[in-house]
Amino acid sequence: MERIDDRWIKGAILVAILLVFTLPVAGIFRATAVPGQSYRAPLPPLTSAQEALAERLRGHVQAIGARPHNLAHPAELERVARHIEATLAAQGHAVHRQPFAVRGRTARNIEVVIAPARPDAETLVIGAHYDSHRDAPGANDNGSGSAAVIELARNLSDLQGKAALRIRLVLFVNEEPPYFKGNHMGSLVYARRLQSSGERIRGMISLETLGFYSDRDRSQHYPPPLDLLYPARGDFVAFVGLVSSRGFVRETVRLFRETAQFPSEGGTAPGIVQGIDWSDHWSFAQIGAPALMVTDTAPFRYPYYHTTADTPDKLDYQRLARVTSGLEQVIRRIATTP
Repeated sequence: MERIDDRWIKGAILVAILLVFTLPVAGIFRATAVPGQSYRAPLPPLTSAQEALAERLRGHVQAIGARPHNLAHPAELERVARHIEATLAAQGHAVHRQPFAVRGRTARNIEVVIAPARPDAETLVIGAHYDSHRDAPGANDNGSGSAAVIELARNLSDLQGKAALRIRLVLFVNEEPPYFKGNHMGSLVYARRLQSSGERIRGMISLETLGFYSDRDRSQHYPPPLDLLYPARGDFVAFVGLVSSRGFVRETVRLFRETAQFPSEGGTAPGIVQGIDWSDHWSFAQIGAPALMVTDTAPFRYPYYHTTADTPDKLDYQRLARVTSGLEQVIRRIATTP
């Protein structure tokens, strides 16, 4: 009898040990699993439309990311905001300024709306922050994301009054410290306003630091344990979200892989994993909306992140154009599916 009990105890201990190790591993694989396969063939030649897009993106980044622009550099922040507004207006959009008070000063988000076919439709938010970090010019972080939003506004304008979803394209202020994750963070102000209006949010896509790619081995790094799961070459674009947005991340990666000939990775993780919530998608997660970040992974690849060397000459505008045109197709698929 003692022998049976001893075996039972040893078996229980073994099962407990296996559970301790296998359940976290299973959880990680579930969170990081996304549909489809990343594109790995040689990149095809740019189309003429993509070549023109690359030059427009370059122009926007040069206009936005040549000098530091934030509330510590108010004149330059205002110049950048006016450039964004003038560009969107020239595309034929009605531009909505959304000012709010910040410690005795005024900051503003900038929005254009592509109206749906039905006024009771859900909303898809596409956003990027246009402020830079302290004394950094912010060409990649986040002139690249801002430029992509501007060009998406241009290219999606034909959906006006036709889409199954309302598309809100927003340039947020105050994403960078000292406002990040605070009440004066532009995207959090915006998300709370949208929530208070009662508008139903289908999802939010944050475009964050999108313009740097490398074909060099070991050019890509990750916080642990993600370094065990993803490629070591920084030639891909990443789709990242908190675990609560797993379904939206999977859907978006699937659509990108079905429509874009460009390497992609994706997954979700808890907020305790470094970098997972480092953008404006965090704000929408706070109101319970599905949200994700599309990024070149910023400090895990880009050597000039948050430095004065983050200048327009560092970006790969051809690959930024490929990603932007791929995102356009993703958004079209989401926005035109009832």
